[in-house]
Amino acid sequence: MTHPRVAVVTGAGSGIGRCVARALLGDGYRVALAGRREEPLRETAGEDTGALVVPTDVTDADAVAALFAAVRDRWGRLDLLFNNAGTFGTPGSVDTLSVEDWRSTVDVNLTGMFLCAHHAVRLMKQQDPRGGRIINNGSVSAHAPRPESVAYTATKHAVTGLTKSISLDGRAFDIACGQIDIGNAATEMTAGIARGAKQADGSVRPEPTFDVAHVADAVLSMAALPLSANVQFLTLTATAMPFLGRG
Repeated sequence: MTHPRVAVVTGAGSGIGRCVARALLGDGYRVALAGRREEPLRETAGEDTGALVVPTDVTDADAVAALFAAVRDRWGRLDLLFNNAGTFGTPGSVDTLSVEDWRSTVDVNLTGMFLCAHHAVRLMKQQDPRGGRIINNGSVSAHAPRPESVAYTATKHAVTGLTKSISLDGRAFDIACGQIDIGNAATEMTAGIARGAKQADGSVRPEPTFDVAHVADAVLSMAALPLSANVQFLTLTATAMPFLGRG
C-alpha cells in the first residue's frame, strides 16, 4: 500500500509558509505546521484533518527535535521539508548593525534551517522506503543584496551553501535538496516593498509584487518530482522587480 505523503512546513503561520502548507494539504499531504505561535498555525490548518499543529521556535534545538519526533510518532516518516522560517531582522550595514541583531538573524535564517535539515535528514535516512526532499527558502538576496541588509543577505547566501552541502551529503541516501529564491511575493512580510523600498542609489521607490499562490505552485512542482530528479535552484520573481541589470 502506498504510504501517505508527509511534509513539514516551518513558518507555517503566515505568508509563504501558510500558502504552501495549504497547497500541500490540498494536494493530499499530511502536513506538520511549525511556527512560534499556535493560533496562526491553527488558522492555517483550519478544519483539515491532515494537519498537525506543532508550535516550534526554530532557534531552539530541543523544540526542533520535538517537532520531528512528533512527525515520526504521528506518521512514521517524512517525505518533504519546506525549510521556510525566516526573518528580515533589523536593517543595518556592517558598521551599524549590533552584534545582538546580527546573531538573532543568523539564529533564525541559518541555524534554524540547519536544525530542521539535521533532523529531517536523520529521519529520511532511517525510514523505509528511505529518502525524501528538502526545499530551502532562499531569496533573491542569496544573489544580490538590498541596501542595509547585511545580516539577511549574509544568511541567505549561506543558505545556498547549506543547500549544496545537503544535496551532496544526501545523494547516497536518496535525499534531494533544492532551493527556491523568491523576489517580491506579496505577503505581510513584503507589504512595505510595495509601498516603497530603498534602492541601491539611495532613492525609495515602490516595487512590483506577485501573487504568493505562484510560490505554492512552484513548490508543489518541485516536490512532485521523483527523487531521481531535482530542481537544484529556482528563482521566482515579480517580472519587473529591479533585480537583474542595474536596477
